[in-house]
Amino acid sequence: MAVFAAGMIKAELRGKHFLCRTAASFVSARIGIIPKAPIFPKDLGINKERNGGLIVVGSYVPKTTKQVEELKLQCNQILRSIEVSVAKVAMSSTEEREEEISRAAEMADIFLTARKDTLIMTSRELITGKTPSESLEINFKVSSALVEIVRRISTKPRYILAKGGITSSDLATKALEAKCAKIVGQALAGVPLWQLGPESRHLGVPYIVFPGNVGDNSALAELVKSWARAFNVYNLEGVEAVVAAAEEEQSPAILQIHPGALKQGGIPLVACCISAAEQASVPITVHFDHGTSKHDLVEALELGFDSVMVDGSHLSFTENVSYTKFVAFFAHSKGVLVEAELGRLSGTEDDLTVEDYEARLTDVKQAQEFIDETGIDALAVCIGNVHGKYPASGPNLRLDLLKDLYALSSKKGVLLVLHGASGLPKELIKECIEHGVRKFNVNTEVRKAYMDSLSNSKKDLVHVMASAKEAMKAVIAEKMHLFGSAGKA
Repeated sequence: MAVFAAGMIKAELRGKHFLCRTAASFVSARIGIIPKAPIFPKDLGINKERNGGLIVVGSYVPKTTKQVEELKLQCNQILRSIEVSVAKVAMSSTEEREEEISRAAEMADIFLTARKDTLIMTSRELITGKTPSESLEINFKVSSALVEIVRRISTKPRYILAKGGITSSDLATKALEAKCAKIVGQALAGVPLWQLGPESRHLGVPYIVFPGNVGDNSALAELVKSWARAFNVYNLEGVEAVVAAAEEEQSPAILQIHPGALKQGGIPLVACCISAAEQASVPITVHFDHGTSKHDLVEALELGFDSVMVDGSHLSFTENVSYTKFVAFFAHSKGVLVEAELGRLSGTEDDLTVEDYEARLTDVKQAQEFIDETGIDALAVCIGNVHGKYPASGPNLRLDLLKDLYALSSKKGVLLVLHGASGLPKELIKECIEHGVRKFNVNTEVRKAYMDSLSNSKKDLVHVMASAKEAMKAVIAEKMHLFGSAGKA
């Protein structure tokens, strides 16, 4: 490119004039800009941004189509794709066009909030009109549809990549309302990286302009992968232990993720649980436990959990009702079951401690109002059960209170849940089942088995992991027999 640019300069000095239609790499060579290394997210300080990146493809050139195919092939695990039907936005009724635009924008918001890099692409079949003017009209409708979709996306993406010259220009100026931009470098050779002006929407979001004919077939995939985040999966052994025990004992089971575990393991932990549940030979569901904030619960609902626990136990009764009702309405709209807690358990779970003086038993009269107002599916009761270890004197459960709560909940079609089931003797478990408990939460004993296994010297990490899995599986299998779920799958 530099040799060609030097030759052009010599020709210009001899009176030649040229009109160039070219990419950024030629401009750099022509005016003598020294090449710089590509810019990555860490260089811009956006590594901690939580939302997914947005990739919008409007270009129809064959190279773009091949690049998109390679992108989807290489990034299948980290990418969510939304295909916009050209036929619907350019050839159908106004109502169908509006429906397609709304669908794409809504799905993009969901995926981006769930931290998924999101690809919005027009359907790859090229549709043309009978005349050049009709074809131009189709192109305009497609371009304006992409603009409208991006304009309606309310979630701030971690980055935006626009594929195609017209697409890049229209999205920047119309959808993002930018009037000026600073070129901060290149995301890839020939692929400029902009910083949009302060008047634009999503101020500070990197804007990558990827021309239609730049790069080889894998260029787009390589760029997206370089801008993707990496996470460490937290405690795969625990997931495997539950599923293995459930399959051996032919028992249904629930994989529960506490906010503390989600903070450590991130999305891959959820994906691991969902994948394990889908591939298991017995019924396994994935549950988000102790959601104490709307933000965490809404995020969990977008990540694919089968059920969530709304924990408003730290709130007043009125606030708990309002909080639980809000989340339950949203969860039920997505077909997700809701558990909630009334009263408050003492003890410690995942670094969250509730002192004895803060504990409250579940009130039967309040429980009736709580169930009626919130529409929950399951009620976590507080009858003297605790998180963590019971005192040396043993558990002191109010079975009379549990009996009254069961009489109420059974009429309402609400299941009862008992947290703090670690350490409960067989006779007490049996009585709890007789009085309506249908879900027991076990954490402490499983975690202890894991920690105890680490004290045994092993030569290799894989042996440590295998030992931990077997230790936890033994405890889980024992509990499945104790709870009566073994053989019920």
